[in-house]
Amino acid sequence: MAGVADRRAAAAARHRLLPEGRVAGPMPWIIAIMMFLTVLAAAAGLGLGAAVRSMSADLAGRATVQIVEANVEARDALGRRAAQALRGADGVAGVRPVDPATLVDQLRPWLGEEASSGDLPIPALIDVTLTPGGADAKVERLRRLMAGLSPKIRVEPHAAFLLPLAGLLSALGWLAAGIVLLMALATGAVVVLAARGAHDSHRGTIEVLHLMGATDVQIARLFQRRIALDAMLGSLLGFVVAACVILLLGGRLIATGSDLLGAVRLPWSGWAVLAALPLGGVLLAMLAARWTVLRSLGRLL
Repeated sequence: MAGVADRRAAAAARHRLLPEGRVAGPMPWIIAIMMFLTVLAAAAGLGLGAAVRSMSADLAGRATVQIVEANVEARDALGRRAAQALRGADGVAGVRPVDPATLVDQLRPWLGEEASSGDLPIPALIDVTLTPGGADAKVERLRRLMAGLSPKIRVEPHAAFLLPLAGLLSALGWLAAGIVLLMALATGAVVVLAARGAHDSHRGTIEVLHLMGATDVQIARLFQRRIALDAMLGSLLGFVVAACVILLLGGRLIATGSDLLGAVRLPWSGWAVLAALPLGGVLLAMLAARWTVLRSLGRLL
């Protein structure tokens, strides 16, 4: 009977630890907010990384040949010669002269009807698709080939135009990764403060558990279990809300019809990483709580 009474007393003492409960206290909500921001930052970093990779893959093997000639007849003749030379060049997978009417339509919003008047010397353009690998060397060969035809022919790789943008997206991706790291540190600090406050508030209960034979590891496990439940609830709530926001923003980006904004998307591997963040948050909370309580108990000895 004495053993049963001791177990009941120990169970009552365990229930008095962190008595505010799992959803009544502030910590689950704080962790939910931090997980929400962490998931959003991680999604932004993963989406920007996917956009940079997509842009690099699409633009690395493409170039534009410009025929800068004011005379229309000479420009057309030079364009035909350039296209013929490109089709026979090594490392060229495709050649597509751009329709002059398409250029006029694209310039009309900025130049008005003057774009179709024929008075403006609009250069002729040829889109060139290169074979995979060694794009820089192939572009240099094309430049030498076109320079042999005429000094009025220029070769510009597509990647050169968007290189500053790719650098900006990469910098934003690294910034998002830094925010994720800072949020993880902040979450750990919140758990440490919560565990330390709970320990200081329940020293009497801890002494009772010690008198009944509980070890420091067993007591730390009690705190660890309750804080893990708080962290699990908060992490799941923050993840669900963040996922809804990401899906909503993703739909808005697709609705814009922009190829650049549409490239900022999350692959399935990115969603797997986001789904692992709540698990990582719970594990971090458990480890932080265990370390804090064991350290505090060690000081009492």
